[in-house]
Amino acid sequence: MTDTAHFGSRQVPLEEKQALVDDVFHSVARRYDVMNDLMSFGLHRAWKNALVTAVDPPKNLPFALLDIAGGTGDVALRVIESGGGKTRATICDINGDMLEIGRARAAARALGDAMIFTEANAEALPFADRSFDAVTIAFGIRNVPRIEQALAEAYRVLKIGGRFLCLEFSAVDVPGLDRLYDFYSLNVIPALGRAVAGDAESYRYLVESIRRFPNPDVFAATLRAAAFARVSFQPMTGGIVALHSGWRL
Repeated sequence: MTDTAHFGSRQVPLEEKQALVDDVFHSVARRYDVMNDLMSFGLHRAWKNALVTAVDPPKNLPFALLDIAGGTGDVALRVIESGGGKTRATICDINGDMLEIGRARAAARALGDAMIFTEANAEALPFADRSFDAVTIAFGIRNVPRIEQALAEAYRVLKIGGRFLCLEFSAVDVPGLDRLYDFYSLNVIPALGRAVAGDAESYRYLVESIRRFPNPDVFAATLRAAAFARVSFQPMTGGIVALHSGWRL
């Protein structure tokens, strides 16, 4: 029997999901951050700032970050700016179009020495064991076909005492807001995608993928099964997103 995975509301063969996800992000890359601002009313900036606060890069010590699925460099740039002169970020993304945007941003800010961009799959990271002080992934884990494999890889490349942080959409837990959010995400976001990025279907997939992602308690259990310790999560904005945390101890 062929293994399958969710691609939005559809079931597809597991080995085909990555190519389908790649097509989505090739399509939306150029307008990705603009759409993030529009879709979240700018709230994605506050959510990412909370992620950077949790990373807490030191001001005077070497610090190595791996940001997975962070091709545009948005999270990594924030960590670099928050840390000291010895903070370095490696950005890993399977999508070359997204990485091109990140490289251009780093060059514009003369951060070439502080940021490395690598095209690679989260399920098979091309980095040595125990290489990074922190591993982050923002709004990317739900697009990975084999989430457990990606978590195992994140754990492998973390140093002892390192922290994994995952920012992801979650289950709204405020009565009334849940219905409003459902209406907005299912109807308004695809329309925004059509108007701004010329692509409603990709944004329909992104909305549907949120509904397929496990609730925070279930994902926390998945982190524990991947050997992470002191696992926790912090719901934000009525549960629209959650910041998940786990340590390699």
